[in-house]
Amino acid sequence: AAIQSLAETAPDLILLDMMMPKINGLVAMGLFRQQAGYDKIPIVLMTARAQPHEVKQYIDGGATSVITKPFDPMLLGDRIVQIWEDHDADR
Repeated sequence: AAIQSLAETAPDLILLDMMMPKINGLVAMGLFRQQAGYDKIPIVLMTARAQPHEVKQYIDGGATSVITKPFDPMLLGDRIVQIWEDHDADR
């Protein structure tokens, strides 16, 4: 549903959980990246599986950043803003 609504929502950043009911975050990220004009949108993955080799796999797979669970929900917004600002500075 999120992929089908891309044209209507035009997100500036996509936040994906790795563990979702039907597909995982890597598969969803690949589907987003296949959409015309969405290959450069920052995608942040949230996961409890954050061994160094796993984080490398996520970044190599196209993630802009990885947020490790558990995280402090009070700091999540600030973390996402920082990721956005870092991404924006790189462009």
